[in-house]
Amino acid sequence: MRKRGIFSGELKESVVRAFDLPPDLAYGSVLLSVTGQNELLIENYRGILEYKDEHIRVQAKDCRILVVGKRLRIEYYTNEEMKIQGLIEQIIYEN
Repeated sequence: MRKRGIFSGELKESVVRAFDLPPDLAYGSVLLSVTGQNELLIENYRGILEYKDEHIRVQAKDCRILVVGKRLRIEYYTNEEMKIQGLIEQIIYEN
């Protein structure tokens, strides 16, 4: 039998609503910030799955994110975020 943590299910949702917490912080959701067509900041990702000049595939908590474009490069990455630069043509969420 699996133990339930103190902040699971309905209780967690109630706490998030009561304190008006941002979903990316409360649930560890991936957060994408796009600046024009040349820069993408990804926060709360888990890992880099594929890294090529024309696409970058990233694992998030609940999905994979495929960034398609030209001359793509990872400008920097940390455990919490990464910045992708280049000509970004598509951002695709994969299940």
